[in-house]
Amino acid sequence: MSADTCQRAAWCSATTSHGRRRLRLTRLASVAVVMGAGALLLWPVASRAAVVKGRTQGLQKLVNPVWNEAKEASSNRYTWREPSPTVRAEFRALFPFAPKEVCIAALGPNAATPNPNPIAFRINGGRTTPVTLVVAPGTTLEFQNRDPFPHRPYIVGNATFQAADMKSGGARQWKVPPGPGKYEVRDQLAPSIRSWIVAEPNVAAVAFPGRDGNFTYGNLPPGDYTLKAFFNGEATGKPVAVKVASEAPLEVKDTLVVADDAAPAPGGAAPGGAPAPGTKAGGKK
Repeated sequence: MSADTCQRAAWCSATTSHGRRRLRLTRLASVAVVMGAGALLLWPVASRAAVVKGRTQGLQKLVNPVWNEAKEASSNRYTWREPSPTVRAEFRALFPFAPKEVCIAALGPNAATPNPNPIAFRINGGRTTPVTLVVAPGTTLEFQNRDPFPHRPYIVGNATFQAADMKSGGARQWKVPPGPGKYEVRDQLAPSIRSWIVAEPNVAAVAFPGRDGNFTYGNLPPGDYTLKAFFNGEATGKPVAVKVASEAPLEVKDTLVVADDAAPAPGGAAPGGAPAPGTKAGGKK
């Protein structure tokens, strides 16, 4: 079958349910997606760019504020259960899912150009992907509801993105205002959703570490950068300076410490002053 015939056949298949799905996926492909270990924000790619790899330390010591909210009796959310003696203490401590929650921004000396394509900000499973995202001012974000039920996302204290119904499969776009800033995303129908958008004028690219703490920039142009980790919408840890001199692959020598690398709390106690084992949230037995 010739290439032209294949193209006509593919076009005709769009009339089937499978074809409609393919068209939908094609439409979504025009939206820059940020997901998974080492995934990159798709900035306009320079003609000269290098693959830059690095590693983090201390991810296990970061604490998501949603957990602190959940432990309060007024939240009526969860009860902390007895720790299992067969599970080692370090595995009983809560820690964030780095590929969604920790965003490592490469900050350059000059102001960045916003991505010309909308950046996908997906809502599903009681969370968003990503949870913390660093973008240049003027970037357009597309909030996508991937759950089979509606959501009502909003940005705290922002009049341009107020709570509104978003049905399953629906999408809303929002443009980041000029200048630096931090924007908190919440959802009236899902209290577990608490995410952050950070506007950084000089951000050249972002990466998300994998579970092993390693991260990769796939298209970082030559120049001087400061690698800075963001968690819960705030800079965390100690920034690392790196110089990209050429297009050759580069391994960052210094480890990006995102939190103190202390030992887990004795007995795997839950973070944020969680109740003692066998005690319900709020101190009730």
